[in-house]
Amino acid sequence: MKAHDIWTRVRKYRPDWLTLALLGLIVYVWFRPPAWVSDENRVAPAMKVVLLDGRQTSLEQLRGKVVLINFWATWCPYCRHEMPDMERFYRDYRAQGFEILALSQDDAPEPVRQFMAKESYHFPVAMAEAGHAASFGGVSRLPTSFLIDKQGRIRKKISGQVHYARLKELVTPLLAE
Repeated sequence: MKAHDIWTRVRKYRPDWLTLALLGLIVYVWFRPPAWVSDENRVAPAMKVVLLDGRQTSLEQLRGKVVLINFWATWCPYCRHEMPDMERFYRDYRAQGFEILALSQDDAPEPVRQFMAKESYHFPVAMAEAGHAASFGGVSRLPTSFLIDKQGRIRKKISGQVHYARLKELVTPLLAE
């Protein structure tokens, strides 16, 4: 079969509605894969980090705020897809007591700094140390996030990509407590 014959056949093909629906679902899941949210109710670990800008912070210092701890990496496509919604949510809810602490799993800080600057993300970022993921009970995939309430308790574990509506659904009740 010649290339011209194949191209003619492809141009004549008209997919049915089921094929189009399946293709749409595949595209949706690729760009916004489902995140699994599990309820937790345990004390957040004591954790200190040095942010990329050199400041130090700890979960103890963030007590009284609702905190999203986000394990991510610049090489992770799903992490990169969730970041614009995280930035937007951070800007909209920071004044109400919401904070993000993004812990990069990258090997070196410089590519992370460059990525954050290039994309104009402003939430705090630190490099994840070996024990950080283990202190949260383990992180088996990226992105994985933990939602900590004002009293310093881990309330939710989010395995997968977060988006604005999901953050709003999970965070606003904790801000109201």
